[in-house]
Amino acid sequence: MTLNMRRCIKLLAMVCITVVVMGCHKADVKSEYTIGFSQCVGSDLWRQTMLDEMKMELSLHPDAKFIYADANGNSNKQVEQVKQMLNKGIDLLIISPNEAQPLTDIVEQIYDKGIPVIVIDRKTSSTLYTAYVGADNYQIGKMAGEYLGNLLKGKGNVLEVMGLPGSSPAIERENGFDDGIKKYPGIHITAQVYGDWLKANAETQLMKLGNNLSDVNAVFAHNDVMARGSRDVLTRLNIKHPIKVIGVDALPGNGGGIQMVSSKLIDASLVYPTGGKEAIMTAFRILNKEPFTKENILQSVVIDSTNVQLMKLQWNRINSQQKDIERQQALLAEQRELYNSQQVIFNIIVISLVLAIVFGGLAFYSLMENRKINKSLETKNTEILSQRNQLIEMSARAEAATEAKLNFFTNISHEFRTPLTLILSPVEDMMRNEKLNLVAGKSLKLMHKNVFRLLRLVNQLIDYRKIGYDKQQIHASPNNIADFVKDILDNFQHNAQKRNIHLTFSTSEPNITAWFDVNMLDKVFFNLLSNSLKFTKNNGCIKVIVTKNNDSTVDITITDNGIGMEPNEVEHIFEQFYQADNGAAKGSGLGLALSKEIVLLHQGTIEVSSKKWQGTTFTIKLPLDNTTKKTSQHPIERLETDYNTQLYTADLDEQVITDPTAAFSTPQELSILIIEDNTDLLYYLSDKLGETYEIFTADDGSKGLNEAFERVPDLVISDVVLPGISGKKIAESLKTDIRTSHIPIILLTAQSNVEQQIDGIRSMADVYITKPFNLDYLLATINNLIKNRLILKEHFISDIDLAKMPVSKRLDKKFLNDFAGIVEQNLGNEHFNVDDICKLIGISRVKLYRKVKALLGCSIADYILNRRLKKAKYLLINESHSISEITYMVGFSSPNYFSTVFKAKYECTPSEFKRKQDA
Repeated sequence: MTLNMRRCIKLLAMVCITVVVMGCHKADVKSEYTIGFSQCVGSDLWRQTMLDEMKMELSLHPDAKFIYADANGNSNKQVEQVKQMLNKGIDLLIISPNEAQPLTDIVEQIYDKGIPVIVIDRKTSSTLYTAYVGADNYQIGKMAGEYLGNLLKGKGNVLEVMGLPGSSPAIERENGFDDGIKKYPGIHITAQVYGDWLKANAETQLMKLGNNLSDVNAVFAHNDVMARGSRDVLTRLNIKHPIKVIGVDALPGNGGGIQMVSSKLIDASLVYPTGGKEAIMTAFRILNKEPFTKENILQSVVIDSTNVQLMKLQWNRINSQQKDIERQQALLAEQRELYNSQQVIFNIIVISLVLAIVFGGLAFYSLMENRKINKSLETKNTEILSQRNQLIEMSARAEAATEAKLNFFTNISHEFRTPLTLILSPVEDMMRNEKLNLVAGKSLKLMHKNVFRLLRLVNQLIDYRKIGYDKQQIHASPNNIADFVKDILDNFQHNAQKRNIHLTFSTSEPNITAWFDVNMLDKVFFNLLSNSLKFTKNNGCIKVIVTKNNDSTVDITITDNGIGMEPNEVEHIFEQFYQADNGAAKGSGLGLALSKEIVLLHQGTIEVSSKKWQGTTFTIKLPLDNTTKKTSQHPIERLETDYNTQLYTADLDEQVITDPTAAFSTPQELSILIIEDNTDLLYYLSDKLGETYEIFTADDGSKGLNEAFERVPDLVISDVVLPGISGKKIAESLKTDIRTSHIPIILLTAQSNVEQQIDGIRSMADVYITKPFNLDYLLATINNLIKNRLILKEHFISDIDLAKMPVSKRLDKKFLNDFAGIVEQNLGNEHFNVDDICKLIGISRVKLYRKVKALLGCSIADYILNRRLKKAKYLLINESHSISEITYMVGFSSPNYFSTVFKAKYECTPSEFKRKQDA
């Protein structure tokens, strides 16, 4: 866009904005202020009158926005309503608290945020508010007491009907009434009841008094509603003598106190001004930054038969004036609406004219610019064509380079097969030699098994490359699919029987002819069946079902009741190199991806359904008709059946790890825990290390950690990548636990880069060894770690303090300090034993023994005895106690026993030792 066009658009925008602002300024005026009013309860006439007075005063401020909420007598609800008002962005809050204490916190919070708060009628328990509007309830109560004193001429009994317990008006009116009648000793308050401000509640409480009301001369109710209820109860009880009833509120209108006095339902009522008008007036003084009074106490007056008619006339006149104001406001609103609609029409006309002029100019300008743009586009087109040709040339070079890399990958994979074959054949020859089998039979079987594993991986990589990049076509021929699947299934019967897995086959028809490549499809079934056996526990079952469908397809279903998969694992199971978290059984993540590609080449589908811990079902659907490009009219025999069987059953031949704690095995002094999820490596390490050490094993991280805490071995060897928790987490957990912090840890891993090795050492492991590792190097490392631990033990002798012991770990130092401190504090207790130490430190007897043995190289009893003898030696040299006193000071039961033990340690009796020191 050129500079001139930008200028035109800016000019257009400025003109439109000016017109809209000028035209709509008065039509769309933002509310001047937003005032929120939270009412504790709005159902009674007094509070409805308060709201009406507020609305009357707000009619003089039409630009103000008013938000009203009624809590219906619930303090918690009122708190929530106030929070909602705060979220709406109120400028000022007017609140009539339901109860003082529950509303104090929210009022203080709003006040602290800088929002003005006007408390009306009832106060909170704090002075943190902007202004208060309301009558003096104490003064009203006092006026009522003085009025009744004059009315009864200084003598009589009074019943007081009070408001809601705990509310500030009820408390203040009660106190004021009590002080008011104190001037009249002849007047007594004979009873007080709570009417909760409600007529029905007041009637219920008075009915409970019953005949006791016959001695009452007057009733003072805290509001007119309860006064009316009191009068109804007195009439119902048909009490003979006249009883004066006065209330509080004196509200105008139908059902108000003024009408009650006029109708002689009650004798008098004290005006309790609602303060609605005064609250709004104070609010606008605060918002407009005008002077205001914080405490606005409204005055009261007694209304009785002498002035009630005058009050009624005044109210009727005020009501009439308000209606006139409302009619005038309605007329003003109509005029404003008419003005706004005319203003909108005018704005539209002006904007349309401006747009017509501007767009006309832009159209002419655009026509001139298009000619320049066309010339520029022609130049760019030429450049783009040149770049496209360059990209095509670069793409061809990249494709050639990719093809060269793939060819190299295929060739090197083929090259792997030759050395593997040269390894496999000599191994099989050695396995047939009985003498070699006696010496190295286990190792030969392990080599034989893992050579087949490597061959299977290499074959899968080559097949996957051929399918993915060479677009390999299958050579299909008509064959009986049922017999084909049954033959493959028979190859797994031996492995299934060894683990007592029930392997079954069924078919809907004995002869189901389909077109498929036997030498490719067998890889699919071999892979699926080997996976089912791998992930099915002993005594499980696997079902293979071949079903011919009516739509010229056949379904082959393989179902097991193995460990199953989670839904997120099922979604990715056919992705290349993906491995589900299926416990100890691991694979390359290529077999199922290759199987899917082979099924797709046959124009079929493969699906999977699985539930964790319930099993897995694979369903292959193949067309019966010939849909492939390369076919043969005669069945093609499958090649290398035994070879394929060995490839896919190699992982199923699990080595049995012998229990090193068997009955006839030689017990070993030192123990090693091996945590490794690869069964072959676990067996190999157990076999090699079992000749020298007692071996404990675990095939996942969680079991290994539990085994370490349970066995407390002398050394731990762990893989890094494990099911459950990783080897690094195991190292951190063991090194930060006082029970196992002394144990050396060796981590084995295939993660060989420097950053990963540094991370392993930071996990507090003692040694980090990468795979493949040299067994002699591992053995030397183990011997070195254990030897260093033994050297630390040898430093301990009875005459060396634990504080000077060379302990390498902070937790071990803390343990030794705690242990030594407990022993020192209890040396004089002859009944002190190992159980007492266990309770104080908080670990079991066995673990305490192993920990002390590992760190100090002696038993707990020997250590305690040595400490007692050392303290006795100190006392003999530095103190003047007798031999008997020292005997009991260091916890020996008798001087004879003490003398015997001392002589065995220091080759002289305590008496002889003391004489030598004195000499």
